[in-house]
Amino acid sequence: MESTAKKNYTLPIIMMVALFFMISFVTGLQNPFGIIVKNQFAASNFMSQLGNAANFIAYAFMGIPAGMLLQKIGYKKTALLAIIVGFCGVGISYLSGVAGSYAVYLTGAFVSGFSMCMLNTVVNPMLNTLGGGGNKGNQLIQVAGSVNSIGATIVPVVVGDAAKAQISDANPALFLAMGIFAIVFIVLFCMQIPEPHMVKENEAKTPDKHSALSFRHFILGAIAIFLYVGVEVGIPNFMNLFATSSEIGIDPTVAGSIVGTYWFLMMIGRLFGASFGAKISRKSMWSSAATVGRSF
Repeated sequence: MESTAKKNYTLPIIMMVALFFMISFVTGLQNPFGIIVKNQFAASNFMSQLGNAANFIAYAFMGIPAGMLLQKIGYKKTALLAIIVGFCGVGISYLSGVAGSYAVYLTGAFVSGFSMCMLNTVVNPMLNTLGGGGNKGNQLIQVAGSVNSIGATIVPVVVGDAAKAQISDANPALFLAMGIFAIVFIVLFCMQIPEPHMVKENEAKTPDKHSALSFRHFILGAIAIFLYVGVEVGIPNFMNLFATSSEIGIDPTVAGSIVGTYWFLMMIGRLFGASFGAKISRKSMWSSAATVGRSF
């Protein structure tokens, strides 16, 4: 069997990078949507953030099933299923604008969260595999992470003036998301990609004596990711919410530009990390980033 390194996986890599973009773009939609639903439905600050919360609460329900799907049906089928779910989630968000329904909007955010969880389960290990593993694979993930930041950066621009908009006014962003999902689905469906972690029926299965919770670095890593995502997503969401409030009164377009700049700077940081990703170990990068972050 030929190794991953001897094959040309340029197109699968591009598709995985496109999915990185979609994870950020679809998740980032909940930022301006929070402002939109606050004004359209006269919602409280708490209710305006429920869409974003629903998007991430879905991870708690789908995390373990997504991992089981990845092991049982492989990268490709899991990715295709995730894309279908994502298309449906964005489609429900579109229908919420047609119906003018807050409940339908929340449902769309929740279904989209299922998809984003499944995609996160696939794209990170898949890119690492396609990149040959090790530092090279890590570098490829950093590059894709930069594209991920681009998705969040352009969301405020595509949605427009959220303070004066209704959900239906965000249709161009929703159509863009559904279009990219459709294209990636078609391309992935026609491609062959490696499935190194898929359990084959004819292989002898050795009972695993340890669960994931048996490993300290897994537990600490899960806590670290929980805190990281809360900080990463919480900052721009609340920044936009309070910047456009009557107490502060920043123009919504300006507030959206500030949020976009936040994600743009995240992209710069990821590109910086990608430039050293093949030369420096992940442990050294994590330690250095944590040290620098703490100093600020």
